[in-house]
Parts: sequence; C-alpha cells; structure tokens
Amino acid sequence: MENMVNIFLFGKQYSVPASLTIMKAMEYAGYKLVRGCGCRNGFCGACATIYRIKGKQELMTCLACQTQVQDNMYIATLPFFPLIKQVYDINNIPTNQQVMMQLYPEIYACVGCNACTKACTQKLNVMQYIAYAQRGDFAKCADESFDCVMCGVCSSRCPAGISHPQVGMLARRINGKYLMPKTQHLEDRVKEIHNGDFKEFLDTLMAESDDQLKERYNNRDIEQ
Repeated sequence: MENMVNIFLFGKQYSVPASLTIMKAMEYAGYKLVRGCGCRNGFCGACATIYRIKGKQELMTCLACQTQVQDNMYIATLPFFPLIKQVYDINNIPTNQQVMMQLYPEIYACVGCNACTKACTQKLNVMQYIAYAQRGDFAKCADESFDCVMCGVCSSRCPAGISHPQVGMLARRINGKYLMPKTQHLEDRVKEIHNGDFKEFLDTLMAESDDQLKERYNNRDIEQ
C-alpha cells in the first residue's frame, strides 16, 4: 500500500499518494487541468502555485509540475499572473538605460527587499538582474535571467509592482539582436531557408510515413 498524505486543494481535503507532484495529485483527486498546466517539465511556467504547510506561517511558491506533495499542504494555483507587457519595436528602440526608463520605469522603485528572488520558482537571483537592467547592463541581465520561465510569481510578491519577467525578456531580446556577436553559419542557414534550398527535402519528409521517419531518425548522422 503506497504511503498517502492529506492535502487541501482550494480548501477541500484529499488523500493522495505521497510520491506525486502537486499537478499529478490534482489529477489524482479528480481535477481536469485545462488551464494552469503546459509542458509538465518546469519549462513553460504555466503552473505557478502557492502553498502553506499546516502549522507554519510561511507562504511558499513553486511550480506544480516540479513540487512533490507534503502532508497537510494547503494549495492554491495561479492560472496566470497579470504582468505589465509593454509594446515596442525591437528594431527601433534605444539600446541603453533609456529604454528601461521609457518602458519599465517601475524598476527604479525597487526597494531591495529581495522578495522576488525568494519567490522565484527557478531559484534565480531576480533582484540582481533587475539591478543590471537599471544600469543598462543588458548582457548581464540577459545572462542572469536566462532560465526565467515567465511564471510571474516574483512579480506577485513585489511591493513596487515590477514585471520582472518582461524586463528580463526585453534585456534578452536587446542582447540577442544588438550585443551578441553574429553567428555566420546561422546567418547562412537562414538565407538558405529563405531561398527555398530545403523545400524539396522538406516535401520528401512530409510525404514519409511514421515508420520511415523513425528509421531516418535512428540512422541519422550526429555531430560529434
């Protein structure tokens, strides 16, 4: 008999196997997940969750697909967190500190409480990459925020109302378009795609059966 634990989903008690993640426990309890779930592997950030253990005051945050249930865990999921998403043309924006002042001026109201870092489901140093963004150091901001899954939990704990994931996304876009060195073989490949060099081969692939595609995959040349 598998070890069972008691959890509370939106206030209602359920007995579930202790080995399950929160997401699987919800399905075990009968919930049909049509929102607040996606990749189920910690990449999409759709399953942001808040929980508290009975008898403890600390409010914890996590991704439901990664976190194992605990006995007396009170759980509430966040289908999404409404972030401020500014509209901009990446081809026509300043690439210095001015862009943050224009689009996300709230980052300069950061009080240094570090609640964003403590809440991050990916264990990122969120306050640090916001500090890089404040200084216009977009390469460091991009690197520090690279593993962000845009779940928005950091922003839900921010007293200054900063949309940290969107700030990090802007820095990564600026870094990728303007600051990173160009990769010639990638430039060449994009030109080949635009020129239609692979159309005949792609048409061949589209016409093959699943078994033929599996055979081709299993016998492909792999770069060393």
